[in-house]
Amino acid sequence: MTVHANWNYPTAIRFGAGRINELAEVCRGQGILRPLLVTDQGLASAPITQAARQALVDAGLGVDLFSGIQPNPVGANLDAGVIAYRRGQHDGVIAFGGGSGLDLGKLIAFMSGQRRPVWDYEDIGDWWTRADADGIAKVIAVPTTAGTGSEVGRAGVITDASTHTKKIIFHPKMMPVVVICDPELTVGMPRTITVGTGMDALSHCLEAYCAPGYHPMADGIAVEGMRLVAKALPQVASTPADIAARSDMMAAAAMGATAFQKGLGGMHALSHPIGALYDTHHGMTNATMMPYVLRFNRRAIEARIGRLAAYLELPNPGFDSFMDFVLDLRQQVGVPHTLRDLGVDNRQAALIAEMAVNDPSAGGNPLPLDIHATRALFDAAWSGAL
Repeated sequence: MTVHANWNYPTAIRFGAGRINELAEVCRGQGILRPLLVTDQGLASAPITQAARQALVDAGLGVDLFSGIQPNPVGANLDAGVIAYRRGQHDGVIAFGGGSGLDLGKLIAFMSGQRRPVWDYEDIGDWWTRADADGIAKVIAVPTTAGTGSEVGRAGVITDASTHTKKIIFHPKMMPVVVICDPELTVGMPRTITVGTGMDALSHCLEAYCAPGYHPMADGIAVEGMRLVAKALPQVASTPADIAARSDMMAAAAMGATAFQKGLGGMHALSHPIGALYDTHHGMTNATMMPYVLRFNRRAIEARIGRLAAYLELPNPGFDSFMDFVLDLRQQVGVPHTLRDLGVDNRQAALIAEMAVNDPSAGGNPLPLDIHATRALFDAAWSGAL
């Protein structure tokens, strides 16, 4: 049988320790002379951010800083960023930080030339064609965490505060034109963020690998990404200054986001509403959900997981050995075993189950996710029933 598929892969990436020193050169190469440096509130005063800003000033670029971003960005954050972009007459965005800063930076660049509400461009059908492509500003992405992979993505996640739902906004031109991946920028992350973002990278690779559909390029990238996480995440959790391990994690993050063009699944479908309602860390929520979704999908993915276990050189490779690996890794790096341990109550379980069914990630799950399945998954993850 002949297979037909559409594949898209990332952009130009400058990878390696010290590459942040090339930021001004990259801006000039892209014709960006007045960049808006977008980052989150926690990073705004950090030495790595201030050093990057000063280097741009020293290079004669007209840079301003926007940091009005909360951990799970909402529409009001985006509106404020677009106002700052237009008021400063900027000609490009530097998205600097973790998932929040990267996503909102891309969304500011996207919305800088649009006239419709951002919700009109949600990743539904061909809604992205409503956008004025010529009104999308260029983005240079500089990740300071190793997990979301938003630096190589064509979408941004933002919460609609009126409904407490996370929305995925998509357009092909949201892909950054250049990415600077400097692992030295990740050394100062708190351990919980290192772990949460690292497990996010693993969840991206794992769900992409398990998603149905023909995409061997994504599958191969996902498998190698998981090998890098298995080797490097415990190391960076225990030895934060290990640049080689930090490099592996930064590569795995970009690989996960490249692979999940194939699809995601139940981990993300539940993580999105839980994060929107309880403001939990996205990667840590995915990590908490991981074994429960694996168990639910077992009959559809067992053979595939067996091949993965063999590639990871696990003992007696198979589904059970991979589940043991996941549980051991979670325990080793400090992932909560249950949603209750994560600080989530079960009073909104029915609402979360309903929101998960409607989440765009649900369609990529190996087995169908209806309201009964998502409620069962929430209950299992809340009580710890494996």
